[in-house]
Amino acid sequence: MNTQASQAADSSQLILALSKGRIFEDTLPLLAAAGITVTENPETSRKLILPTNDPNVRVLIVRASDVPTYVQHGAADFGVAGKDVLFEHGGEGLYQPIDLNIARCRMSVAVKAGFDYETAVRQGARLRVATKFTEMARQHFAKKGVHVDLIKLYGSMELAPLVGLSDAIVDLVSTGSTLRANNLVEVEEIMDISSRLVVNQAALKLKRARLQPILAAFERASAQAK
Repeated sequence: MNTQASQAADSSQLILALSKGRIFEDTLPLLAAAGITVTENPETSRKLILPTNDPNVRVLIVRASDVPTYVQHGAADFGVAGKDVLFEHGGEGLYQPIDLNIARCRMSVAVKAGFDYETAVRQGARLRVATKFTEMARQHFAKKGVHVDLIKLYGSMELAPLVGLSDAIVDLVSTGSTLRANNLVEVEEIMDISSRLVVNQAALKLKRARLQPILAAFERASAQAK
């Protein structure tokens, strides 16, 4: 771990922060467009700093919600994070030059089938909402004039309405199959979600010559994917 940490701190390196899963997989073609290949698989490797075919580029594997923090504080020079994560983080200290059009989904409100959502959200009503995305939920319902009791959860969001913990959930929805399998219905879409490239502002100034070709390749590749 000490060796990995010293690599991350090496000023000669470019460090990219990614989360495992869909964002990682969807970022690989963008890296390939910049001539960069990650040489180890994060699903099988125990390393948290992965090498690439470019000795001056390394990939940090972190939790999705931590990507903006690593980039903001300079532990990574740039990263890829979902709009949902950036909304909760606030985006402070981050340059967000490109919507990469990857890992697309939507943020929605869902309830148990049969629940009268329209009546429940009438002006002045109070609603119990379970979500991981508390800031987004708070702002959404505030705009509607709905008072909410927010219940912070980190997983298995669909359980909350089924066991009476909440009236509704705010969560990411892709195909909706998980909602349907748990007798939930999507009643309101809050916003479309995709992943963005985020860059540390100091790195953009100090490492611009090395970062710019990668950013340009990402932008070209993401435009072609639209």
